[in-house]
Amino acid sequence: MSSQHDTPSQNGSGDLLADRRYRYAEACLTEGDAQAAVEMAEQALERSPRYAAAWILLGRAREYLHVQSGDRGQFHGALRAYAAARDLDPGDALGTQVHLARLGAGAGLPALSPAYVRALFDAYAARFERHLVDGLGYRGPAILRAALDALPEAPARYGAALDLGCGTGLMGEALKGRIDRLTGIDLSPAMLALAHRKGCYDRLVEGDVAGFLGQEPAGSADLCLAADVFIYVADLPAMLAAIARVLRPGALAAFTVQSHDGEGAVLGVDGRYAQADGHLEGAAAEAGLDRLVLAPAIIRREQGRAVEGRVAVLRRRNHACAP
Repeated sequence: MSSQHDTPSQNGSGDLLADRRYRYAEACLTEGDAQAAVEMAEQALERSPRYAAAWILLGRAREYLHVQSGDRGQFHGALRAYAAARDLDPGDALGTQVHLARLGAGAGLPALSPAYVRALFDAYAARFERHLVDGLGYRGPAILRAALDALPEAPARYGAALDLGCGTGLMGEALKGRIDRLTGIDLSPAMLALAHRKGCYDRLVEGDVAGFLGQEPAGSADLCLAADVFIYVADLPAMLAAIARVLRPGALAAFTVQSHDGEGAVLGVDGRYAQADGHLEGAAAEAGLDRLVLAPAIIRREQGRAVEGRVAVLRRRNHACAP
């Protein structure tokens, strides 16, 4: 019996056979048999046409076939599948817009929606630190602490600091005892619950970083931190301008970015943004932030390979308030 009128969730279609075909399609695509994945995904969608995750899987399989063969029909089939998924998931909790943006479609919409990032990290929270630190060799907080400590006149303590995208609180833990008032901001309530347990934060806020910065008093922070957060930010100039607004004159912003050798910001196949050095420096200067440090850094490892990045420390100018 078909369950086409059931309401699918992110975890399934509500139809046992459709879910089973979806899992077969996933396995086929993982093994490199994209044609079989297409067939299984289409069978799942025949039973449950509102199964957004199956539309995404169909798009991925058709995109794989396009890459293999150059068949433009498969390319357009992938676009149609992703667009169908996006229509069924208006908040984009499943991250369809990443696929559309990578294929050059969906202009004007953020590639990484807040709903997608929240869902991603809520699901990831329980194993986040073990996977990130042990599995990926993540050292963002240690890199930022070392960069701050290496400044010629590094302060022993900071007054008010903002940990943007604080996650489970690794950055707060790295600077424990060095900050008078630490605020953590993150989209994921599950991450914030783990950060709360560390006891490093005076305030924890659930929300979008850009929205949070827009509501903070101007000139109220001595330090802004963002460890491996800007990989999810498309508009770095706007983010740095928002950070500059909340910093006191002479205050610091320290962050890591994923980098690339081209120009501007690019969305990689890993679904993360990489920033060119010139783009970062231009955005900082426009925001009224002077570069103190911009140095190469290995921000993590993926599939056994080092992910190239930069560690940056910027200082808010004493004049010319940021736009």
